[in-house]
Formats: sequence, structure tokens, C-alpha cells
Amino acid sequence: MTNNTEQTNNVDQQALRRKLLRWGSLGSVALLFAGFKLRNPFSPKDVIACAPEQKTIKMLTQDGRLVEVDASKILNGNGKKITDDQLKNWVSTKQS
Repeated sequence: MTNNTEQTNNVDQQALRRKLLRWGSLGSVALLFAGFKLRNPFSPKDVIACAPEQKTIKMLTQDGRLVEVDASKILNGNGKKITDDQLKNWVSTKQS
């Protein structure tokens, strides 16, 4: 008889182990899905797009003032830099 009770205990323990494994795996899958949901609460559809940043370039006027000009307003030139002598001849002296 003792052998029969040990078998029922083993069967009960195995059933309990299987039940715990099922619930554990189900819970881990649920946590995995919840983690994906909580990772990015703001979907890309909810993001408000900002205006594109305008790039400005600092340039020197002929009277010697430094001004900022929107880069889209400047035509794409050859991109050559001038020499110091050319710059000194280009900038006029202030007259009072």
C-alpha cells in the first residue's frame, strides 16, 4: 500500500510541476508582450513634426558688417575662397 501512495504523490507532484510550468510560461509571454507595449508608448503617428531647421551662413557685407544669410537664398557658386588682398580691396572704409 505504501507503494501506491508514493505513486499518487509522484503523480500529484508531476501534475503540480506541469501546472507551474504552464502558468510560468504563460506569464512570461504576457510580460514580454507588455514590455513591448510599454517600451514605446508614443507611436510615430502621435509625433508632431517640426519645421526643418534653416541653415544660416555668416557673410561680410561691403561696408564691413557681419550678417547671417539663409543658405537657401545663396546661389550655388563656384565655392572659391578669396585671398586676404582681395578682401582688403573689396571692403570699403567707412566714411563719416
